[in-house]
Amino acid sequence: MSSILPSASTAPAQERLLVIYTGGTIGMLQQANGLTPGGNFTNRLQQALSKLSLAQQQAIPAYDVMSYDSLIDSSAATPLNWQQLAKDIASNLTAYCGFVIIHGTDTLSWTAASLAYQLQGLDRPVVLTGAMHPLEAPNSDALANVYGAFRFAAQPALQEVAIYFANRLLRGVRTIKQHTEANNAFSSPNYPLIGERVGDDFVYYPSRGLARQQRGAPRFELADYQPVAQGEISRVVLWPGISAWQLHALIAEPRIKGSLLQLWGAGNLPNNPELLSVIASACGEGKLIAAISQCPQGGTHLGAYAAGHGLADAGVLPGDDMTPEAAYTKLVHLVAQPLPIEDRRRQFLTPLVGER
Repeated sequence: MSSILPSASTAPAQERLLVIYTGGTIGMLQQANGLTPGGNFTNRLQQALSKLSLAQQQAIPAYDVMSYDSLIDSSAATPLNWQQLAKDIASNLTAYCGFVIIHGTDTLSWTAASLAYQLQGLDRPVVLTGAMHPLEAPNSDALANVYGAFRFAAQPALQEVAIYFANRLLRGVRTIKQHTEANNAFSSPNYPLIGERVGDDFVYYPSRGLARQQRGAPRFELADYQPVAQGEISRVVLWPGISAWQLHALIAEPRIKGSLLQLWGAGNLPNNPELLSVIASACGEGKLIAAISQCPQGGTHLGAYAAGHGLADAGVLPGDDMTPEAAYTKLVHLVAQPLPIEDRRRQFLTPLVGER
């Protein structure tokens, strides 16, 4: 259960933001035995925002806070958590002009990618953020990240799921976490920034956004992620010496409904016919098998090298330059729906929310 706590502002709901606090480092407190989850986040957030300059405080839109009673450890997040968050946004969509999701950093980009698919056709901002350090920690990045997320979430021209972190606004479905400690932990390796902080200004680049592709009222119908809640989608990062029996265990198990393969280079597989046979058999059984590169930049070109020849004929779907987060959550989203396999294959190859 969760509840919405309104701020003191008298602004109409349609002019307010909804802040959804799910957990993460940003809300933790330093104790003798290390960082532990801290409560009363709404008041702590308000106190932190009051430390901004007067001009910055005046630039903050009115907001309400929804705080989850059971905070999510982002490293333990599941498709069902993504689904619940999408439901909470959808049920409050017409009541708020934008949304800020405060989330742990470990799987923040995975949640953002999933929300992008679930909220296709979004006509207002959904901005995810978090922090590498707790809100009250000395020199924390938390306040700057939250403030920037607020500012971008109040811009009606932004009509997609985005991540704001370290002065940069990134397309949610194009983002990866690249560093375990640095404040600029997130990057968008194959797509430019869609906005950034320049001094005291928060500049959005509409030519890079989705608004022109997704005009009009939201048209999404939330999928039921129950069919993929028990690990039915696998992810396999190839390693030197991988054997056919190992790959078989990871993608051919009867409960597996789809799999993301991370190949070498532009889409290369070891020269082992048995490996290709395992993949072809899985595709033939109706499993949705897609491939991306292990390289963070660039994309796949199945068959460009002899080492990748036969993958496309086997039925493997190229993920082009999609991030692992984007490709995996897209498989989850498609397999969760009662679609014919050919519709799933077609939609995977179709750019839905700027993911490829």
